Amino acid sequence: MQKSSLTALSRQQLELARAASSGRSSSTVYGGHEHQLRQTVIALTAGQMLGEHENPGEATVHVLHGRVRLGAGEASWDGSPGDLLIVPDCRHTLEALEDAAVLLTVAKHA
Repeated sequence: MQKSSLTALSRQQLELARAASSGRSSSTVYGGHEHQLRQTVIALTAGQMLGEHENPGEATVHVLHGRVRLGAGEASWDGSPGDLLIVPDCRHTLEALEDAAVLLTVAKHA
């Protein structure tokens, strides 16, 4: 069994994002390319965005810190700490409305 502190990991990734020229940082918590399930903490500084991209499988975004906006076409959903956003099965974006950290969970299609 393994244990991870998402609070500590989000704090660490936010520090790295603030120091990075891209304004973002991420770390895989569980899984990877060889697994169907993957969980990644992603930190974005205010105003940074993950540009439009495909959903590789079923996915959720759990907001750990700050505020984000998940957008798909004309629709968008705002998330605050504790919110769980279901990622639509289409092209979408993720924008940090303020410095933010999220837990992205993806179950890739087999």
